Amino acid sequence: MSAEDIERSIIKKYRKRLWGRFIRGVKDYELIAPGDSVAVCVSGGKDSFFAAKCLQELSRHGDFAFGLRFLVMDPGYSPSDRARIIKNAEKLGVPVEIFDSDIYKIADSVSKGGPCYLCARMRRGFLYAKAREMGCNKIALGHHFDDVIETTLMSVLYGGEFKTMPPKLRSANFPGMELIRPLYCVREHDIIAWSQYHSLEFIKCGCPISTFGANGCGLKGGGKRAATKRLIAALAGEDPCIEGNIFAAAANVNLNAVLGWKDGDVKVSFLDRFGSGASEAARSAKE
Repeated sequence: MSAEDIERSIIKKYRKRLWGRFIRGVKDYELIAPGDSVAVCVSGGKDSFFAAKCLQELSRHGDFAFGLRFLVMDPGYSPSDRARIIKNAEKLGVPVEIFDSDIYKIADSVSKGGPCYLCARMRRGFLYAKAREMGCNKIALGHHFDDVIETTLMSVLYGGEFKTMPPKLRSANFPGMELIRPLYCVREHDIIAWSQYHSLEFIKCGCPISTFGANGCGLKGGGKRAATKRLIAALAGEDPCIEGNIFAAAANVNLNAVLGWKDGDVKVSFLDRFGSGASEAARSAKE
């Protein structure tokens, strides 16, 4: 199939499942504004390439003009993975711009055995810096609905806190730059269906220490994210509302029924609002 056929399928065959959810996320969370210049960060996987195609279509047929660049950072891919990315970019009609880094090598040497967190932070920093150099004010990542609910549940199960993956955020280290997630409302299984329909084969993970498990993680059993994915799938098998409820929970936090929360760097206890003698005494001491 040609790039035109692949583009047409997003608008027509998968209009409700993919295009409609993509547009809903962009509009509901106000991810793109007139005059923005967005660097789409293409990692080589199905999600980032799909995000690139959706944003490309939006830039061509949307209600307002915005700039678009397609940025590929090679953190140390194998020659075969890099060749696959270039081939897919040509097939999809995505004019990628590639720049090199040695992130995989650095992350592995600094954090032996568990470099994933460091690698992710370094990748984002490199992408912000390159995007700003190119004149962009936003970077777009390919995180989707399933990434959001998995991250939310992982924060509870493994982090002892409730937080989610926001649809957009401002960079703390690159003033004026924002990160956006245009696939926020798009389901992963629909992206997989789209890629399989067109017989597209993307790289799963370019990490040299990965054993290419189901989620591209070399850790035993796929790591915590894979375990969380399996848990959600099992729960959804019993109740189809589970996934939507996890997603909705982050927008329906009841502060009257939690023990505490954070507002920036300030930690607040429910006792501060309860009006107990202890909290009154604490407030008097502060005054």
